[in-house]
Amino acid sequence: MPELPEVETTRKGLEPFILSSKVKTVNIHFKTLRWPIPKEITSIEGLKSIGIERRAKYLLWHFKHGTVVMHLGMSGAMRIVSSKEPLQKHDHFEVIFTSGKALRFNDPRRFGAVLWQAKEETLDILQSLGPEPLTNDFNTNYLQQALSKRKGAIKNAIMTNQVVVGVGNIYASEALFLSGIKPTAIANKVSKARLVKLVDAIKQVLAKAIAEGGTTLKDFTQTDGNPGYFAQQLNVYGREGEDCFNCNAIIKRKVIGQRASYYCGNCQR
Repeated sequence: MPELPEVETTRKGLEPFILSSKVKTVNIHFKTLRWPIPKEITSIEGLKSIGIERRAKYLLWHFKHGTVVMHLGMSGAMRIVSSKEPLQKHDHFEVIFTSGKALRFNDPRRFGAVLWQAKEETLDILQSLGPEPLTNDFNTNYLQQALSKRKGAIKNAIMTNQVVVGVGNIYASEALFLSGIKPTAIANKVSKARLVKLVDAIKQVLAKAIAEGGTTLKDFTQTDGNPGYFAQQLNVYGREGEDCFNCNAIIKRKVIGQRASYYCGNCQR
């Protein structure tokens, strides 16, 4: 599943194209993704966007009268192509610009979303989100308070959108490794000193992944069709049975909250 760095990479790739071009036509080739694509989407025809931002794993494509809210789901990808290029299988949503370019949303599993948010309204799915991990709102004092009543595994806690947004499975495993915390540690028992390291590690691993173009996943490509490159530098994720880069102990795998978790039993406590 594309995570925060992949979504931010997508936003950066889309921005120069969609902010410089006027929308000519909106085509809905398959209207039911995770939810039906609302007909209000077509109201952007003839208009220029006033901005695009990311909130958690959602892309918010702003117009004067409202916002197109997009989510990549488990297998979604967006790319900019010539509007004359033939559609690919699973190209479900398309925006054609007056420039002759087209934005196409391809989603084989159809767990993604394209929704409409009217001006001065907020969709329910955006209401209860926690702070962005790369902002000052996400800090040690905040995290300690957010975890104070959570008795489950620390890995599950930092992957909860109400605690902090965008820390998905790959980056949770990597951040816990960098901070020396075992993924099964009880969330509200982790000391403040260790939370200082965890906050710093989350920011570090996400910033680095964004800088390097997102993680190479089977289903993820950037808007130009190229994959990200951060997967070359993963310390633990997907490395079960291999030597730890720090201590040469064997990397272990454990299912936590129905997600595969990878860690070093020697480096992480």
